[in-house]
Amino acid sequence: MDTPTLPGLTIEVKPKKTHVCIESISKSFNGDTLYKDFSLNIPKGHIISIFGPNGCGKSTLINMISGLMEFDAGQVLFDGKTLAQTKIGYVFQNYRDALFPWMNAWNNIAYPLKRMGISQDKVKERVDSLIELFDIKFNLQLYPYELSGGQQQTISIMRALAPEPEVLFLDEPFSALDFEMTLFIRDKLQEANLKTDVTMLIVSHDLEDAVFLADQILLLTRRPTRIAALLDFDLMRPRKAESVSDPKFISIKAKALEIFQREMKS
Repeated sequence: MDTPTLPGLTIEVKPKKTHVCIESISKSFNGDTLYKDFSLNIPKGHIISIFGPNGCGKSTLINMISGLMEFDAGQVLFDGKTLAQTKIGYVFQNYRDALFPWMNAWNNIAYPLKRMGISQDKVKERVDSLIELFDIKFNLQLYPYELSGGQQQTISIMRALAPEPEVLFLDEPFSALDFEMTLFIRDKLQEANLKTDVTMLIVSHDLEDAVFLADQILLLTRRPTRIAALLDFDLMRPRKAESVSDPKFISIKAKALEIFQREMKS
């Protein structure tokens, strides 16, 4: 990101320390190797977008890092801690199945806080802060089936952020959203990242979405999956819809597309 300056003053922005350390993880399915000795260090507070060919294991990667899927070898540490010692959030691709249909929207957001045994006043305080952050205008007493797809996805993200996770995983969060809601969610994820410094790993099947939010774009190869490239993108935040016409955006997207097309031909 750009270095902030004031007249007569330059502030040195130090590189962020590693937050998520993925060390030599391997994964096979029925003898077919998907990942072998895969390693990656993710800086604290960064947004990492994961992009690659169909079937390369993008969702599998975040599922292994988040503990939803076991890997065969290797380890993942969070600030040197194990997963069990780390607070994470996860936004599933199919938000319609992820939300509890018997709970209204407000109670869906509050659910992880209640599970943690937090007092009723503190639960309300945290949910209210998320309502303010996401500028919620619709009725949170409605049940998931009464909400639009975009509203359901918003509730899913708010629920994942409710416990104030250190790392937030998002599996194709824009895949079922219209353009208007995509712009809204892009804005709110940036606000959450800037406000809380939460590290985010986002799987995307759309290159523009992958580039738009990212501090780094992780481009993957075909199976057995390796890192094709890890591209830094330092366009200042908050990024708005018109940022897609910024020369930096156009340049990094073109570079990512070039690498992706190369991998598709390999």
